[in-house]
Amino acid sequence: MPLVRIDIQEGRDAHAVRAIADGIHNAIVRVYGIPPRDRFQIITEHPAGLIIAEDAGLGFERTTGVVMIQVFTQAGRSDDKKQELYAAIAADLADVGVVGEDVFIGYVENGPQDWSFGFGRAQYVTGELGVPAS
Repeated sequence: MPLVRIDIQEGRDAHAVRAIADGIHNAIVRVYGIPPRDRFQIITEHPAGLIIAEDAGLGFERTTGVVMIQVFTQAGRSDDKKQELYAAIAADLADVGVVGEDVFIGYVENGPQDWSFGFGRAQYVTGELGVPAS
């Protein structure tokens, strides 16, 4: 059950923003096998100039169409599975017009005790939800 934060620059229409969110979610569903309704996304649009994303020395230029993605999820997936996810997200976003150099992903892992879905309880710890398999 990943929580996904998506940061983009203002200027895309609502359909394009939703296509980006859908592309990211569809990749996660396909690669990690999560249920389609296990979807938690926060989309934030920023004014021009308030997303700074350079190339980390890799020698390419990003455009103003950069999509900054943070995936928060439980630990346990292999590095190969994460690489598969990154590639799937990039491919799905390419299908909606986001070029590869504009896809930036940060991946943060945590444990079952780090999630509360409501009511002030950690449902994975209380047993109200089963801990997802890696």
